[in-house]
This record gives sequence, C-alpha cells and structure tokens, in this order.
Amino acid sequence: MKRILLLSACLLMSCTFAFSAPDREHTLKVYNWADYIDEDLIPEFEAWYKEQTGEEVKIIYQLFDINEVMLSKIEKGHEDYDVVCPSDYIIERMLRDDLILPIGRDFGDTPNYIDGNLSPFITESFKDIDGSGKNASDYAVAYMWGTAGFLYNTKYVTREEMMSWGGLANPKYEGRIFIKNAVRDVYSPLLTYLRNDELKAGKITLDDIMRDSSDESIAKVETFLKSISKNIAGWEEDFGKEQMTKEKAWINFTWSGDASWAIEEAAAIGVPLDYEVPQEGSQIWFDGWVIPKYAVNKKAAEYFINFMCKPENAIRNMDEIGYVSAIYGDTVLDYMTDGNFPPINVSYFFGEGHDSVCVNPVFYPDQSVIDRCHIMHDSGERTQLLLEMWGRVKGDNASSITYIIVFAAIIVIITMAVISIVRKNRKRNKIKSKKRKTAR
Repeated sequence: MKRILLLSACLLMSCTFAFSAPDREHTLKVYNWADYIDEDLIPEFEAWYKEQTGEEVKIIYQLFDINEVMLSKIEKGHEDYDVVCPSDYIIERMLRDDLILPIGRDFGDTPNYIDGNLSPFITESFKDIDGSGKNASDYAVAYMWGTAGFLYNTKYVTREEMMSWGGLANPKYEGRIFIKNAVRDVYSPLLTYLRNDELKAGKITLDDIMRDSSDESIAKVETFLKSISKNIAGWEEDFGKEQMTKEKAWINFTWSGDASWAIEEAAAIGVPLDYEVPQEGSQIWFDGWVIPKYAVNKKAAEYFINFMCKPENAIRNMDEIGYVSAIYGDTVLDYMTDGNFPPINVSYFFGEGHDSVCVNPVFYPDQSVIDRCHIMHDSGERTQLLLEMWGRVKGDNASSITYIIVFAAIIVIITMAVISIVRKNRKRNKIKSKKRKTAR
C-alpha cells in the first residue's frame, strides 16, 4: 500500500511539473543585470514578435549582479538561457571557451536594426576583444557602454585632485572614499597610473596594460590600495552612488552610468557632484547581448537583440537606467543634445562633423578622454591570482563601518540565542510545574 501511495505521489508531482514547466518553443529566457532595462519593453517585445513572425513568445526575465555568477550558471550549470548580457572581458572568456553562439542577422521582412544602428566606435572597439580566432561582432551585440572614473563632491574635492589616482592618498580623505567592489574595473585603470612612466615613454601601450596580470603588477596594485586603506570607507557594489548623494562619502571610483545618476539626484537636493576620468588612463567598458551555447529559443533571442537596437528603444532604456546605449544616429543625437553643456568632440561616436556637439560629457566623453581609455581583457588562468589579491586588500582595508556592521550582526545573533534559551527554559519550567501539579 505504501509503495502504491509513493508511486501515486511521484506521478502527481511529475504531472504538476509537466503542466508548470515552460513551453520552451514559445518561451524566451533573458538573464540581465538588475535595473538594466525599461521593463515595459518586455511585453511590448512579445507583441512585436507576434506581429513580425506570427508566433507567440513569453519572456522569463531573471536578474544577476555579478558577471561570474552568470557565467558559472552557464559554464557549470548548463542553464538554458536564451539571451544574457555579460561585460566585455566575460565575452572574451565565453568566446574562448565556446560558450556562445553566432547571432544571425536574417529577420525576413523585419529590418536589421543591429548593423545599421550600432556606432562605428562600438564596432571598432569590438575588434579589440580577443575572440580566440572569432570575430566578436558575430557573437555579441553591444548594449550599453561607458567609462570608469571618479565621482566626487566639489565642496570637498577639487577637479585637479581627481585628475590622478595619486589624489586618493591625501590624508584629508580618511574614511571618505568608496571604491567599486569589482577587481577588474579597479585593477586595470589603477595600473595605468602605476605604469604611467612606461606608458608616456612609449615602452608599453594601453592595450598592454589592460592585458597585464603579471605578479609584479598585481603586487604594485595591492601595495597602493593598502597604502590608502585609511581613506577607504568601503567596497561597494551598488550603494556608493547613494552614499555620495547623502555626502556620507566624498569620492567614489565608479562607472559613468552610476555617476550620471548620482549627479542628477544630488543636484536636486543641493549636493554638488562631478565626474572625472583620471589623466593617466582608464577603461572603456561594454555590456553586450549574447546567445549562450545551451540556448533553446535562438530565433526569439535574435529578434529580441534586434528589437533592443531600435533607436526609440535605445532611448527608452537610457532614460530608464541612466547608462548610454551603443546605438547612434540622428534620432539618438537629437534626443541627447543638451545646450546646458559646452560643445565637445564626439565625432568618434556619431561620425564626421560632430566635433562640436553639446552633450553630457559623462555620457559621451570628449575625444581626448577616449584617447586615454581602452577596453579590459580577460586574464584567463591568472584571474584567480587577481581575486586572491583583491581578497587580501579588502581584508586588510576593512573599514570601521564594516566592523560596526559585523559587530552589530554578532550582537543580534547572541541576543537571538539568549532569547531562544530563555524561552526554552520557561517552557521546561512550565512542563515541570504541570508535572508537579499532576503528581499532587
């Protein structure tokens, strides 16, 4: 009888799973960064896809916050995501390990919005991605891009001080600096400062620096970060921009998109923030759409990527998330032009004749800034050494805030344990009391 009941239960569970499992032929699984899309576009894509193909599709939209977590799910877990949005160096790794599929451009009667709308600057930059013999542009389509630099409070910090990494060593910034908790985004730009003499002498190039993960360079970065440990208030993944708007910190090494959001938010409450890319150099970063090796609905994935490259959708995404799209053209330029900013040279992005355009320089840096930036590269087997260095630096540089949080957590755990013990003792005493009354 028990065996029959067990078999019946298993059968019922199997049926339940079968009914709840998605119909993958008409499902598109998208894996993206948090707060990185205008979510109203999701149902709009479903309707647009039906119009273009005559087929139904339903999006399952999931979020990640660390490149490596996303990669592990695909590499080790063989997750069947149809579209994901990794950063440039992860695209390199996925190309090297054959983890992504080529993206087709044949959409029948539907226009190809990908090739016609991507900025030539993006296309040229993608040539620097090490595709291990493959053309990265065949396997990835850029989504958003930007730079890494210093967001700073002009009330306490001067622009001149933020023109160099060396400015972070000033003792007046003790406990006032937040740094992005992303080893690659900090390591390579910092190396442009630590190897700047060689760079100026022409002995090495920016590309050489972005590929450098030697023991010597790792040690240099570790030494510098430890030397400014008193100034570092914490390592942040997403809260640094809010700390800056609240003036809890004065400097934040961060991405241009976060800086743009913080500057706008802070201005509304009278906090003066600005953004600067250090003179020694920094990185240009890209996040791009790819189709993983284990994708099931490749057709819908290609249409989704194509849909995101429509200029009007690019503008909506930029409005929603505060980052800059890889899409260019008159529609985008007209929307992004703002007479409140002085004219700068953005011909590298929008093409010839755009060397004096009024746009936000945090969004579209002047050509002179772009000239001192370069994309990062994957460190391959050396990545583990970078992570170990990062762990040592963060461990040694744990701020007072970190200790307060840890101490508070310990107090909470102890308190909960004491409460639990007290409750158990009271319960035991009640039981003993009842037994004594019963015995009487």
